[in-house]
Amino acid sequence: MSVREPVTVTGIGLVSPVGSTAAEVFDAVCDGRSGLSRPPTGHPLHGVVDVAAFAPAIDPASVLPGPESRVVDRSIVMVLRAAEDALADAGLRIGHDVDPYRVAAVVSGVGGLSMLEEQVLGRAARGRFGVSPYMLPGTLPNMGAARIAIKFGIHGYTSSIGTACAAGAQSIGEALRILRAGEADVVLAGCAEAPLFPTFAYAFGNARALARGWADPAAASRPFDRRRNGLVLGEGAGVFVLERAAHAAARGAHRHADVLGWGATNDAHHPTTPRPDGAGAAACMRMAVRDAGLVPTDIGYVNAHGTSTRAGDAAELAALTEVYRAGPPPLSSTKGVTGHMLGVSGVIEAAIAVEALRRGLLPPTHNLDDPERAGEVDHIREKARVAAVDAVLSNSFGFGGHNVSLVLARPSRPAAGDLSGA
Repeated sequence: MSVREPVTVTGIGLVSPVGSTAAEVFDAVCDGRSGLSRPPTGHPLHGVVDVAAFAPAIDPASVLPGPESRVVDRSIVMVLRAAEDALADAGLRIGHDVDPYRVAAVVSGVGGLSMLEEQVLGRAARGRFGVSPYMLPGTLPNMGAARIAIKFGIHGYTSSIGTACAAGAQSIGEALRILRAGEADVVLAGCAEAPLFPTFAYAFGNARALARGWADPAAASRPFDRRRNGLVLGEGAGVFVLERAAHAAARGAHRHADVLGWGATNDAHHPTTPRPDGAGAAACMRMAVRDAGLVPTDIGYVNAHGTSTRAGDAAELAALTEVYRAGPPPLSSTKGVTGHMLGVSGVIEAAIAVEALRRGLLPPTHNLDDPERAGEVDHIREKARVAAVDAVLSNSFGFGGHNVSLVLARPSRPAAGDLSGA
């Protein structure tokens, strides 16, 4: 496969607080239909946090057989549902449309931490008999990829990436690398996170990273707004089906968008705080654009990481104004509606970018009443903006200094010679 043969998105499956398809999520973001709410009575986070972003409940028995469905972390349940929907969207049957050994899976996330907490509490209460024999396959970070491989018969390369809130975007980037290298024809790339349990929330809260004090929960996530005071934790899952464009064309698949390039850098600065000058993120964006064979001015829209934290948002704006000295392209953070689903955010936001390309419509940042760097940055506010763009940049940054940027574009036509290798 040529390095520049297009890699295309043929399927998207999502589990999120605001929808289960790219179209539903995009509509919610454009309409300002918030996925943020107070934890209901009876939820483990009731009384622990002011606000969170809850995805719909999924019956584990609908995605897993027998006893396995009774002891499994919610993150695995969500990612299996997302993978089912992504494959259905792609119209892809593994073993029929593609050799199982030519399919890879890169599915990330922090693992089953909520289930791990339950097992620790069970051991404390009942000793060894309070620990389930299913604990390990229910909690290990690689089990999203492994469960998808088992369920759908994937025999190729499988992996999980541990780059915190950059992990979902990096999974898509790794899929691009695998397909370019000719190691697979199809890759399922995604992430799942289920962080809505007390210990995890207390850690963020004690670090003063969570939004607090907002009478209206829908107003709590405020990316780039001067009044922002923290992020809103969310849960969900997302899976992309990525293919060599020639392979997709040979089977007559619909192509949502192409993934043109990606970049990954590290700030090498601090375990949790980004470099204030955004130098690592700026280098990452430049790398992604260069990898796509573009120049920065080819980017028509940026879906920013923008989590609503003071340090993170400021560093990202510093990075963008460094890359774009004359002013960045129109940008927004969609976390004002979705909350921050940690590593999953990169997948959700890539799906939003796909819809922006398809519709010629750029989603706004909600709750952006007093924008930071208003005179230097073209913030999309209040309502979606009509603009037909050819390429978009989607940013994801994570604890540990991890920076990942993706470049997505309208689907291109594969060169005639590419089909011979399909």
